[in-house]
Amino acid sequence: MPIKSFLEYILLEKKYSSHTCKAYQANLKSFEAFVQESFPDATGIEQVSYGEIRSWIVRLIQEGNSTRTVNRKLSVLRSYYKFLVRNGIREVSPLKEHKALKMAAKVPMPFSEDEVLEVLEGDFYPDTYLGILQKTLLNLFYYTGIRRSELIDLKYTHVDLDQGVIKVLGKRNKERLIPLLFPMKKLLIALLKRQDEEQISRESNLFFISPKGKKLTEAFVYQTVKKYFSEVTTKTKKSPHVLRHSFASHLLDQGAGINSIKELLGHSSVAATQHYTHSSISTIKSVYKKAHPREQKE
Repeated sequence: MPIKSFLEYILLEKKYSSHTCKAYQANLKSFEAFVQESFPDATGIEQVSYGEIRSWIVRLIQEGNSTRTVNRKLSVLRSYYKFLVRNGIREVSPLKEHKALKMAAKVPMPFSEDEVLEVLEGDFYPDTYLGILQKTLLNLFYYTGIRRSELIDLKYTHVDLDQGVIKVLGKRNKERLIPLLFPMKKLLIALLKRQDEEQISRESNLFFISPKGKKLTEAFVYQTVKKYFSEVTTKTKKSPHVLRHSFASHLLDQGAGINSIKELLGHSSVAATQHYTHSSISTIKSVYKKAHPREQKE
């Protein structure tokens, strides 16, 4: 089947993560189910026209999907049809002339330094392995800017506590090294010590494991951030991604160069990093106050 061949292609040749491949598969299956339901005479999604895709767009919007979500789903379809064209299954992609839906610019609101400090140094963590694990996860997000998936998949053998560095496998299997500051090293050492004390068996080569020795779930990590930051902030969005934004924004506030931040975040371009740092309002205010001619007259 073309879908199976496409998924093998992005996994083996494009080196997409297994998580991304599953998301692509779910997206294609969703569109396939829509076509079968709405256009019973269609032989499959391989030969559909833009009309069928446009009907799916309408359905997605009616179901309450955001413009960003719709564009992401269409991006998967675009990649799939490009694959079909390259392999001679189609002559032209039905999305060749399609333009992405316009999105309203969303400025991410990072946590303030005070909010982050209150969480990282808070006394609300239980004195258990679970409490130490959660505290360590929150600190690692802020100390390194690591992505949630990268944290979950961090290998035990990729954490060098002697050298104070971790090797992270990012998007497209791109590796990068991130230094560990001393307080972060202490937390990681304490976590390993508690694992030994409570005799938690490691079922894999993953560094972070649950109290039962299993791989952490995305939901657990997300809920950890949401739970503890709910103690200190009224901001609506509380997630690992917001903490990653905060890491980048606070580095910029302290004078770090954007290219250095880019390398730490694992971005392929400065443009992507600018999206993470343009919300650094304190820096913008400082420059504005110093540079605006009217400021001197007050």
